Amino acid sequence: MSFAKLLESLPIPILQAPMAGATFDAMAVAVSQAGAMGNLACAGVAPEELQAAVDGVRAKTDAPFGVNLLMGPPLKPEPAELDAALARLTPFYAELGLPTPDHPNRFSYDFDAQLQALTRAAPPVASFSFSILTEAQVDALHAAGSYVVGTANTVAEAIAWAEVGADGICAQGVEAGGHHAYFLDDIEASSIGTFALLATVTRAVDLPVIAAGGIMDGRGVAAALALGASAVQMGSAFLLADEAIIGPVWQAALKDAPTDATRLTRAFSGRYARGLENRFVREMRGVQDEVPPYPVQNRLTQAMRAAANKAGDPELMSLWAGQAIKLAKPGQAGEMVARWWAEAQDVAQAVAKQTAARGAAGG
Repeated sequence: MSFAKLLESLPIPILQAPMAGATFDAMAVAVSQAGAMGNLACAGVAPEELQAAVDGVRAKTDAPFGVNLLMGPPLKPEPAELDAALARLTPFYAELGLPTPDHPNRFSYDFDAQLQALTRAAPPVASFSFSILTEAQVDALHAAGSYVVGTANTVAEAIAWAEVGADGICAQGVEAGGHHAYFLDDIEASSIGTFALLATVTRAVDLPVIAAGGIMDGRGVAAALALGASAVQMGSAFLLADEAIIGPVWQAALKDAPTDATRLTRAFSGRYARGLENRFVREMRGVQDEVPPYPVQNRLTQAMRAAANKAGDPELMSLWAGQAIKLAKPGQAGEMVARWWAEAQDVAQAVAKQTAARGAAGG
C-alpha cells in the first residue's frame, strides 16, 4: 500500500501535529482510535527509550500513527558564545530566584542515534522537521516498513524532499504554531501562507500533500481538501484537549489571549517559532538575532521556562500557538476530530449547493 492509499484509508483525513512538549502518547492514541492519525513527538525522547515509546502506542491501537523527530547537526558552541547567551538570560533567572546555569554538557539527543532507533522501531509513518534526510536514510526507513514524510515551508523544500524519496510532504504555512521547519532559506523567504503554499506545492510535486498551519475547524479542513490536500494536520486546535500535556498556566494564557496575539520569535530556542507574545518575547526582540541557534538556546532557556511554569508566570514561558488560536476549544481529542470532519462535510455540501444554485442562475 502506498502512503497515498494509507491517507485515503483514514476515515477522517486529519493528522494531529506532533507538538513536542504539548502532546504525547495519550493524544496520539486517542486521535488514531477515532479514525484520524495521531503523531508521537519524540524529539525529547532518548534513543534508548524510543523503541518503548513506539511500542507503547502500537500496543494501544491498530490504527496508523506517526512518529516525528526534529533534525539538526550536533553543535559545539564556543565558551564565549555560551557566556554571552547566558548573560542575556541572567536577569530572567534572577527574577525567578535562580542562579545562572552552568554550561550544559549536552544540548539535545544525538539525531543519528535517534534515527537509528526510530528505523528499528519502524512506526507506520516517520516524519521529520528542520532539515532533510539523505536518500540512504529514507531507503533504510522504507526497508524497515515506514513511510517518510518531510516537512516543508517552501516549494523548494518540498521538491528536495521528493528528490530524496519521501512518500509525502507536510506543507507548513506561516500561520502554524510552534517551531517552523524551514531549512533552505531564511525565515522571511520561508513565511508563506498555508493555502498559497499548498496550492504551489501540489503543483510542484507528485506526492500526497498534508496542509498544516491555521486550520482549526471543519471549515479549514474543507478548504484545504478543496485546494488539493490529501489530508490536513492540526496542532493548535488540540492545545485545549483533555489529552494535551501543556499544563494549566499555558492553557489559561491561551484562553485569555487577545485576538491576533501570536508572534514569531527565536528568543526561546534559537529557531523561529510562533507563540503568544509575552514579556520575554518583547524584551528579547532587539537581541534575538544574536542568540545561539537551536538547540543551544533552547537548552539554555529550559530551566527558566520550567521555573516560570512552576511559579505560574506565563511571561517567561514559551507559549506556542498558531495564528488562529482563539478558535481553539476544550474537549476530548477523538470527539474533536469527529466534530471537525462532520463540519467539513457540511461545509462541502453547502458550497456544492451554492455553486449549483449560482450555476443554474447564470445558465
